[in-house]
Amino acid sequence: MRTPAFPRSARNVRPVGPFLESGAMPSLQSQANVLAGPWPAQTPPRAAPARTPERRKPAPAGDPVALRDGLTPAQLVTLEAMEIFRWRLAFVRRPLFQAPIPVLFDKDDTRHVVIREDGTLDEHPTLKLRG
Repeated sequence: MRTPAFPRSARNVRPVGPFLESGAMPSLQSQANVLAGPWPAQTPPRAAPARTPERRKPAPAGDPVALRDGLTPAQLVTLEAMEIFRWRLAFVRRPLFQAPIPVLFDKDDTRHVVIREDGTLDEHPTLKLRG
């Protein structure tokens, strides 16, 4: 029977660790040793810090005439029709080099719509609003 191809230094080494000389595993009653290393000890996760109060101040109620400035005639017609159904003009986004984007909320402030440049309503806008 040939010996395995181990380096000479490894041939005469006695098994150390979980294996016995007979090749059998030790009994399940032995305990594992935990080594302390150079890493910091695990600390329990901290509780989330208390939320700070909102620092942003709500925008002052804008002048309705100032909000309407710059809207296209088609947007103004649609806005007037929506106001009949108690929708209100909340704000107008004015991106550079693009038509203004008026945003309306219903009477309960649960839904919002956007009036496109041509006066059509976008009921599912991709507009992201802050909470």
